[in-house]
Parts: sequence; structure tokens; C-alpha cells
Amino acid sequence: MIQKITKGFISFFKLEAASGIVLLFAAVIALIISNSELSSLYFSTLEKYLFIGINNFGLKLSVLHWINDALMAIFFFFVTLEIKREFLQGELSNIKQALLPIIAAVGGMVIPALIYVIINLGDGATLKGWAIPSATDIAFSLGVLSLLGSRVPLSLKVFLTALAIIDDLGAIVIIALFYSGDLSIKYLSLMLLAFIVLLVINKFNVNKFLPYLVVGIFLWDFTHNSGIHATIAGVLLAMTIPHRKKDKDFSLLIKVEHGISPYVAFGIMPIFAFANAGVSLEGLSFSSLLDKVPLGIVLGLFVGKQLGVFVFSYVSIKLKVAQMPSNTSWYNFYGVGVLTGIGFTMSLFVGNLAFADNLQYMDGVKIGVLTGSLLSTLFGYFLILLTPNR
Repeated sequence: MIQKITKGFISFFKLEAASGIVLLFAAVIALIISNSELSSLYFSTLEKYLFIGINNFGLKLSVLHWINDALMAIFFFFVTLEIKREFLQGELSNIKQALLPIIAAVGGMVIPALIYVIINLGDGATLKGWAIPSATDIAFSLGVLSLLGSRVPLSLKVFLTALAIIDDLGAIVIIALFYSGDLSIKYLSLMLLAFIVLLVINKFNVNKFLPYLVVGIFLWDFTHNSGIHATIAGVLLAMTIPHRKKDKDFSLLIKVEHGISPYVAFGIMPIFAFANAGVSLEGLSFSSLLDKVPLGIVLGLFVGKQLGVFVFSYVSIKLKVAQMPSNTSWYNFYGVGVLTGIGFTMSLFVGNLAFADNLQYMDGVKIGVLTGSLLSTLFGYFLILLTPNR
């Protein structure tokens, strides 16, 4: 599938793989604290309101909302920078290279969503969570691959990275289209105006980040008040950051991406995991997993993801629409397909949006995401680990 591996991919893989370990640690600590004597402090702290601003100019949100709306906007900004770079001058710039992960990502989003919908059919309240099992966590999945070392060929690591990036793009589209609130024409207009200003700055070849950042802050505020989820502001801002192939010696996009990547990987994502993975396991039983929300998520992540990715990929390769990654067996390929069921960060994030008005389902979301991701991790890891070396 891929003949040339860029230095950018190598550094990206190492960063994401390492951050996956930190992410796991943050999630485990959150689970321990939320089931200890510190649980009341943990949950009450997340519910406390913080005002950020000067005098009457500012915003007051709960700690959890600052994390999920503001910090995650930076995460989506970073993800969109990655997507843009990959499509302009990376592993996805060649359609033949991009076709297999694109097809696999589509299968990995459609089948889990269908499984969730079938299980929750007839219940309008729980159906809102249909997109939760469609996401793949880049850091966690690549972290597992890094533990397997040379048992996984580099071409498969590139495949999984590309698939997860496309998966994130799909999540961004889903959030923008399906998880927006009541729209405000006033703030939508201001949001559009701010985006146009960013495009003008880009058009004038401004290669300093400060002007983009200043307008981007206003864009975030307008987006937050428009009814569209605030993280979309990060997406729109990233789309305007310049990356021109002819400027070989300097790219503002690459400079900004490399500058914020450690903070996103080792700061924002672990903070998000710590704030969102905490769930009380008191009274939890196997029957709890049979409730419609967690059952739909578990089956979507653990069964739907691997089926969607593998079947769609297998058919496209057999029909010669796409090409199998080099030095790869079907056994290993299937194992990587299983690992795409590690939803975690993105699944929890979509769950927060889906049930923002129905918080009684959030414990089920967390249990479903954690269980589905854990099953995918263990099964995928040992499946690849037990593959005979050739």
C-alpha cells in the first residue's frame, strides 16, 4: 500500500504511542478515585464553575465544560492540522495510498452505528448515542501497536494511523451535523465573519500565528454561543493555517502542529481522560452491561468496528479497488482491525454531546466505552502477539 514512510509519520507515531500510555494511566486513576473516599471531591470539583475573563467580559463554565469545550477545541485544532497536512503532503495525498484506510474507516463507522441503532431501535432518547461506537482513539490504538514492536509491520502502523485520522474527520463532520443545539443567527453570522477574516489573513500570506490566534479566540466564543459545538472553532481555525508546498523552508502549519503536539498528547488528552473516565462501579453487575446504551456501545466497538474495517477492506482489496499493506498477513490485518474498537477519548466525547440533556445515560456510556475498548485492546493485542513470526 505504502512505499515511502515520511519522517513526519515516524515522529507522529512515537508521540501518539507514548501518549497512549499516559492516557491509560489517567483513565485508571480516574476510575480509582471515583470509587474511593475521594469520589465526592472528584465529582464536585468537575461541577464547580470557573469565570475566565476581565470584569464583565468573560465566560463562566463548569470545570468539566472548560475541559470538554475549550481544551478539546485545541485538541480538534491539532487533529485538523494533522488531517490537513496528511491530505496536502502526507500519506493521504496519494489517492491510491489513501483509498484503503478511507474505505476501512467508512466501514468502521457505519457498522458500529448500525449495531447500536438496531439494539436501541424504538427508543428515541437512547438512539441519540448512535455515533458513540464509531470513533477510534488514535493514541490508545497506536500505544498498543507500539507495545507489539516488530510484530506489526510499519505499513500496518501507517494504515491504522491514516484510518484513525480519517475516523476523526468523520467524527468532526458528525459533531457538526448531528450534535448542534438551537442555532443563533446572530452568532452564526459573527462566526462566519471571523472565519472570513481568517481566510483573508491566510490569503495575504501571513506567516505569524498570533493574528490567527486572536481571531480564533473570538471565533471560539462566537461558535460557543451559536449552538454549534465549540470544538468546531478549532477545526475552522486549523483549516486556515497555511501550509504551502512551495515554501520548503517554512510551514506555519507544521511549526504550530509540532509546537502544540506535546501539550495536546501529554496534557489535554490525559486531562480529558481523567475528567471523563470516572464512573462509580458501586452496584455494577453483568446485567448493567445488558442495558441498551452500554450494550450497543460494547457490541459496536468490539464487534462492529472489527467487522466494518475488515470486511470493507477485504472486499476492496479482493476487487482490486485498494491494495493490501506490504509485508502484511490477513491475520495481522484482522488484529489491527480489532484494535480500531478502542474508542475511548472520541467515544466519551461524542457520548457527552449525545446525552448532554440526558445525563442519566452517561454512566452507561462510560461503562460501555471502557468495556468495549478494553475487550478490543486485549483481544487485538493477544491476537497479534500470538501470530507466528515469519
